[in-house]
Amino acid sequence: MPLVTTTEMFKKAYSGGYAIGAFNVNNMELIQGIMSGVAEKKCAVILQISKGAREYANPIYLRKLIEAAIEEYPNIPVAMHLDHGPDFELCKASVDGGFTSVMIDASHDEFEENIRKTKEVVEYAHKFGVVVEAELGKLVGTQFDEGEKGGGQSSGHFTDPDQAVEFVERTGCDSLAVAIGTSHGAFKFKGDPQLDFERLEIITKKLKGYPLVLHGASTVIPEFVDMCNKYGGKIPGAKGVPEDMISKAAKSGVCKVNIDTDLRLAMTAAIRKSFVEKPENFDPRKYLVPARDAVKQMVMHKLDILGNVNTL
Repeated sequence: MPLVTTTEMFKKAYSGGYAIGAFNVNNMELIQGIMSGVAEKKCAVILQISKGAREYANPIYLRKLIEAAIEEYPNIPVAMHLDHGPDFELCKASVDGGFTSVMIDASHDEFEENIRKTKEVVEYAHKFGVVVEAELGKLVGTQFDEGEKGGGQSSGHFTDPDQAVEFVERTGCDSLAVAIGTSHGAFKFKGDPQLDFERLEIITKKLKGYPLVLHGASTVIPEFVDMCNKYGGKIPGAKGVPEDMISKAAKSGVCKVNIDTDLRLAMTAAIRKSFVEKPENFDPRKYLVPARDAVKQMVMHKLDILGNVNTL
């Protein structure tokens, strides 16, 4: 099966009351772990490539790795998505480079400028059958690979439901990332986790049948945080979005949930553990295999939370 867009994925997810897992990738082991987990759960997947991932690995290598994954798992629908494209130029390059979905993130601009930039990308991408995700409202944290720590809920700006309707109508974007209290990175909440589900419900009602996206939604699984810290890491106080909140969002019009931090934690925890327990190993295969396995198990757990199991 060739790469697909997210259109049919989102239709099925919306009607089925679940969300598609959108996993950020930047190397072979991540892609292998994700695809192995997805294959066992029998569901579609979105593989995301950020600006930082492109700079780290080169989009040519990443595209070829994803092509290899499709060849290995021909029955799994896979969308290749640009995550947090900062400008028209990068979105255009991604469309031209074979991506089936791109995100233009102009959420930190004023409303009218966000509309202008989003519409420009939509007009270009749609000519090639590529779908576009946009963002309205301001999350905090590492949208553009700027660091690890989020800034807490108060630093963001929640999505206005009426503006969301106007934004979608005027831009023609195919999905919309909304801000309801999540944030990027491993330090999402300074106090008790809270998401504005009342706001999400209003947006869902106003944009009935329209796919919404939740960014900054890693749960920062305590098991991996503890493992990282136990084996030499220094990430005390890391806190993510509780899993029951993610499940609730997936039943409330959210068709795509972004997952990046949890992938990093799973891989890093497994590698740290291997370095400490088997210091004699200097063959990368010896510590990347358990890292890949940890990613697979984490992905399978996430898909259960999202309700995206046996949905092909």
